[in-house]
Amino acid sequence: MKLPAIQNAKRYTGLYVVDFGDHSGVGFTAQEVAELLESEQFADIKVYKIHNAYPDGRMELKGVRNDLFGLEAGMFFYAVDEKTARNDFKRLTDVAVVCAAPARAKIYLSRLSQNQFVTALIYPAEYDDEFSRWLLDNHYRTSGAAEGGAGAVQRYYDAQKEILDQTQLWAADSFDQLTGAELLAATKRAVVR
Repeated sequence: MKLPAIQNAKRYTGLYVVDFGDHSGVGFTAQEVAELLESEQFADIKVYKIHNAYPDGRMELKGVRNDLFGLEAGMFFYAVDEKTARNDFKRLTDVAVVCAAPARAKIYLSRLSQNQFVTALIYPAEYDDEFSRWLLDNHYRTSGAAEGGAGAVQRYYDAQKEILDQTQLWAADSFDQLTGAELLAATKRAVVR
């Protein structure tokens, strides 16, 4: 795969390179890649995430499985009493007020049993690294057990639970999202943005 020369490559960190087979495009967002993968025309594209970029235009890429764009991942923070769980939930929602989440996400406060509560953070799986970094950068800690991943999300959805509170997080997108005809036109360009 041959990539075009990129000016100001650092601003592309976190975006995606799409290999269409006969050409590639640099600078797609996760939402745009997900939309491309939903179409029959682009179901077999190869996707790479830009993990790092250098002043000379070189970029570190990491291959991303196409099915990842249709999955949810999550992080689950457990507590043995409702007061602790409510504090965990409030601190997590407060983090999102101070520092926008890396992508849209849902936070649930749920009772799993009389002595088990969980604060669940669920988001698109392609943002797993970004959410981990976001929590670390914002010093989010809990005192109980924690687990994460796509399997944990399914277990949460399947569990008998009482949802006590919930909120939706929205990302502070730094790029306008291309959709429909605009996105289709962008698939022909070497540099999308």
